[in-house]
Amino acid sequence: MYAACLWLSLITSRTGGRGNNTMEKQQIGTNFFIPMPVVLVGTQVKGTANFMAVGWIMRTNGNPPMIACGLNSHHYTVQGIEETGTFSVNIPSSGLLEKTDYCGLVSGRKTDKSLVFDVFYGTLETAPMIRECPVTLECRLVQTVFLPTHHLFIGEIAGAYADGAVVKDGKPDFQAVDPLILTMPDNRYWTFGKCAGNAWSAGNKFIEG
Repeated sequence: MYAACLWLSLITSRTGGRGNNTMEKQQIGTNFFIPMPVVLVGTQVKGTANFMAVGWIMRTNGNPPMIACGLNSHHYTVQGIEETGTFSVNIPSSGLLEKTDYCGLVSGRKTDKSLVFDVFYGTLETAPMIRECPVTLECRLVQTVFLPTHHLFIGEIAGAYADGAVVKDGKPDFQAVDPLILTMPDNRYWTFGKCAGNAWSAGNKFIEG
């Protein structure tokens, strides 16, 4: 009995109480990506609407509201943003997964992707949006950051539109929006999960009173 306890104590001290190495930190390489929302960035190139599937996108400023997307400098979409100084961000639901992925597989240089969706325009007039997407944003280009492989386009949100079916108490109901999530480097799409807690309140129990 004593020997068994001594052995268990030795294993625990070496593994931090886990008993195996499955929880130990491992090097996974620097080409790592945080799970990302999947959107369709819309541009007008040479007078024709074009859409591209994009995962590298984020909110960058509060007031005025700004959003940024990273696009490889060789993409056709880059030409449209530079031409018009505008772009759109369309949030597809999971039901649009195949069409969304298609827009990431083919280039607007060879394929007219304006035929894939019902296109509409807002106040900017040169940022095509997708009517089938439950939430769409039109953006005015504010700044371009030139990176080694990508252009980071920062745009001010000039208009935001949502289907009535996904609006609750004046705000988008993301369970109803049913957005897509992209993980890399396994290259898989995921759907929205359950709510895990409330932001800016879940951690209150750790604040000293």
